[in-house]
Amino acid sequence: MALRAKKVQPSKVEAIKAIEEKIQGSQDYIFTDYRGLTVEQITALRAQLREKNAEYHVIKNNFARLAFEKLQFPGVGDALAGPTAVAFAKAEANEIAKIIVEFSKENPVKLKGALVEKEFLDEKSIVELSRLPGRNQLIAMFMAGLKSPIQKLTYTLVAYKEKLEGGAQA
Repeated sequence: MALRAKKVQPSKVEAIKAIEEKIQGSQDYIFTDYRGLTVEQITALRAQLREKNAEYHVIKNNFARLAFEKLQFPGVGDALAGPTAVAFAKAEANEIAKIIVEFSKENPVKLKGALVEKEFLDEKSIVELSRLPGRNQLIAMFMAGLKSPIQKLTYTLVAYKEKLEGGAQA
């Protein structure tokens, strides 16, 4: 049975509040095991994530568990076992997942889970998420799909007009 402290330590309360602020400032969260990474490797990963507007922090599991529970996020307890680092994604979770999955192919990073749009994903789902195109790419594909039929109709009408004008001149 665990003993509980009778006196609340201000430093721990501040640490939990700092994690809560990170959680509130982000949309999605990817949990990883960082064991075996060197300082240079973590720095390289953080730099890649920073380019995509994300942060990567090593956190204390108990503090993170308390912060996530207080903010009513489901099912993160399983991901908060053992050494844990969290990628806090402010936007485009699939871009962040793609970076971490690619990084894990060459480095000892293990995916533990992710919380994307308040839904918990396992390792397999994170890999599948990383394969999806980004939001901007999806919008471009959608716009190209809308543009194509209109463009074909325009070319057909112009060709028909030229055919009629060519026939009237003869």
